[in-house]
Amino acid sequence: DEMGLPVITDIHESHEAALVADYVTHLQIPAFLCRQTDLLVAAGETGLPVNVKKGQFVSPEMMQHAVTKIQSAGKNSEVFLCERGTTFGYSNLIVDFTALPRMRQYAPVIMDCTHCLQMPNQTHGVTGGNPDMIGHMVNAAVAVGVDGLFIETHPNPSEAGSDSATQLQLDQLEGILERAMKIREAAKL
Repeated sequence: DEMGLPVITDIHESHEAALVADYVTHLQIPAFLCRQTDLLVAAGETGLPVNVKKGQFVSPEMMQHAVTKIQSAGKNSEVFLCERGTTFGYSNLIVDFTALPRMRQYAPVIMDCTHCLQMPNQTHGVTGGNPDMIGHMVNAAVAVGVDGLFIETHPNPSEAGSDSATQLQLDQLEGILERAMKIREAAKL
């Protein structure tokens, strides 16, 4: 409140929606829960904007059902869909950039340019990643007309409390965003 910043948080069970609604400006549905009807409807009943992360196992077209369930509460028409890649094999995620405009017909789309580079199920038991590709993901997402970007950053990613393998070194963010704005302008999006 003091800084005037929006606050978003994940909810994992339907009863959590009403519990946190007075303390945040947006709710977020985790990818693995994007098909949970009770959770989606409860989020919609708060009247807050809801960001739904697309499950790595869900087609872009299936996300229309998440939007419909949230809007069925009749209190929330502001829904965002967040692309995070699709499971490919056992330890890699692939981003199909045709998914962004395909999902955009249902709701504005946010591209998660860091989590899509995770490499789950590594043999050493810790999720890996490929942060060197974050700039490329940003550029491609902007080129196809994404509505927003999600980029996890840290001054020293190896010390991050979570997702350290996919975080962008903070001092690289400005250059990546400057290039993205040039691409956006060139594409007239």
